[in-house]
Amino acid sequence: MTTELGFTYFDCDNHYYEAIDAFTRHIDPRYRKRAIQWAQVDGKQRLMVGGRINRFIPNPTFDPVGKPGALDEYFRGRNPHGADLNSMFGELEPIRPEYRDRDARLALMDEQGMQGCILLPTLGVGMEQALLPDLDAVVATFRAFNRWMDEDWGFAYRERIFGAPYITLCRPDAAVRELEWALERDARFVVMIPGPVSTEVGMRAPGDPMFDDFWRLADESGITVCYHSGETYYSKFMPAWGEPDYMMSFQALLGFRSLFSGDALQDTFANHLHSGLFLRFPNLRMASIESGSAWVFHLFEKLTKSYGQIPFIYKEDPRETFKRHVWVSPFYEDELDSLRKLIGERRIIMGSDYPHVEGLADPATYIQDLRNFDYTPEQCRTIMRDNGIELSIRRPVGERS
Repeated sequence: MTTELGFTYFDCDNHYYEAIDAFTRHIDPRYRKRAIQWAQVDGKQRLMVGGRINRFIPNPTFDPVGKPGALDEYFRGRNPHGADLNSMFGELEPIRPEYRDRDARLALMDEQGMQGCILLPTLGVGMEQALLPDLDAVVATFRAFNRWMDEDWGFAYRERIFGAPYITLCRPDAAVRELEWALERDARFVVMIPGPVSTEVGMRAPGDPMFDDFWRLADESGITVCYHSGETYYSKFMPAWGEPDYMMSFQALLGFRSLFSGDALQDTFANHLHSGLFLRFPNLRMASIESGSAWVFHLFEKLTKSYGQIPFIYKEDPRETFKRHVWVSPFYEDELDSLRKLIGERRIIMGSDYPHVEGLADPATYIQDLRNFDYTPEQCRTIMRDNGIELSIRRPVGERS
């Protein structure tokens, strides 16, 4: 029984489970062995990425898969009996049609009372770093991936399912071509991971002028750029702390990684503000998804001090720049009252992470957490519907309010 809201909502953090051939169906044959392949290892189907077994997701076939919301209580910080993580997953189930079929997903959305959603990768956000340093393989892999996504899901299906093609900046010219291709197919969102970018001339910040042609096209077209959590360059820091340099999915929660403070997303937005990206491209809209909101408070503390010390490098208070250009999807267990006071409800977007085990089994229940912090009915509707719909409509240059 779905939660009764009184309105249909827009979920800014929905996921598919990738089809088996998501990375291989359209791969250029020249890169087949250098990109992503499947292999049988000890009787199990494993993902080979760049010729190496990849462990980003323990079961990359997603069949069977955990039930939506199985770890809801765990991610709220509740495990009073000290149960181990595997037992908290509960019984796995065969993959459901709605995780891989858009019409089945629409039928489910009708049952859930969901007007629309941003549909995002599960496996895809862990592959870019694994393919490095082979930049050509990175470009070929995500070119193939995006064509699979367009074929199976579409980028604006029935004006309700907004699949977000994945963009890698590692070859700037290729990124521009990929965005042009996506725009021709009516994409409203693109997704990328935060952190510095590996290029043929070394590591570069994503706001470096070498990427300006990409940002100019994003600015002019009015598309929304989503930063989603995933495997970033910062994962390479883990071996220095005695941890694996790959995520190993939820096993990472058992290690030091769950306490590590290095935040690629926070640093990405800090660098965008410091380098004046939003001044060069004042129509840019960006959204942070599945990265929580704790980083926003840390960033604002640093921006307050920086602006007080060196105001001459900023055209305006960088906190105001942030609030004009960035939308944040907090975890439902976050301190939502303080976030409202910091950036306002017009810059908060609802995201359930459905159907992941760490998300909400019923996305509409997100409203309960808003109500716990005394959000008014109007504010709930703004966050759970209006803001997401606004971002799903392209805002070309000249239409910014």
